[in-house]
Amino acid sequence: MDANQGDDGWGALADGTRRAIVARLADGPMAVGQLAAGLPVSRSAVSQHLKILKDARLVEDVAAGTRRIYRLNPVALAALRDQLDTYWRRALTRYAEVVEAPDRED
Repeated sequence: MDANQGDDGWGALADGTRRAIVARLADGPMAVGQLAAGLPVSRSAVSQHLKILKDARLVEDVAAGTRRIYRLNPVALAALRDQLDTYWRRALTRYAEVVEAPDRED
């Protein structure tokens, strides 16, 4: 994985509509029309959001006749989760250090 991919992924997920698309795709692969039917934006807007998610490698697509079917990219999502796990472990370690530190009286 490219070092900047995580940054692209987090940036892509900064938008609420894109997070909603990712949440819908977690239920399984879908075409643009299926995704747009459940979102308060146009099909064209969904396509634009999918392009950003695809550029960030969070989603992949395959041709199915005249349609494109989108699905989540499990490798890219796992990389984002690994980053979150790292942040979480560091935060918990730091918290434990602060809690377990002897009281200091200066």
